[in-house]
Amino acid sequence: MIKKTIVCATAFAFLAGFTVASPVMASDPGPADITMVSTIDVPTKPKPAIFPHKVHQDVEGSLCADCHHSADADGKKVDYVDGQEVAKCETCHNKAAAFDPLLKISSLKNAAHNNCKGCHKEKGMETKCASCHPVAAK
Repeated sequence: MIKKTIVCATAFAFLAGFTVASPVMASDPGPADITMVSTIDVPTKPKPAIFPHKVHQDVEGSLCADCHHSADADGKKVDYVDGQEVAKCETCHNKAAAFDPLLKISSLKNAAHNNCKGCHKEKGMETKCASCHPVAAK
């Protein structure tokens, strides 16, 4: 009887803790700024991009899924769902992933230029190198 009570109490404590922690884990906003530089396909002249993550999160109407996504077992793009683990872009966007070169997403640089610059062009915003690559401006 005591053993059963201990097992039930432990299971309850575990579930209660998970229930309380889940919303906190799912609502992690990530870092305020992200320095994007390839560590897989290392460029000969790296030009890190500074991505103001918090600024983009604070834009009215913006959703995590506007930028974030994942891939299924076949490598096909899967839309982001709230709470999904977010991997580094280059985890999939690298030369070894063998994306179709016509898609322009076969490296971190190409994926970022395609996604970020594409969105900025669409919204009529700045697309000059120095807006993301402050080192390039020097």
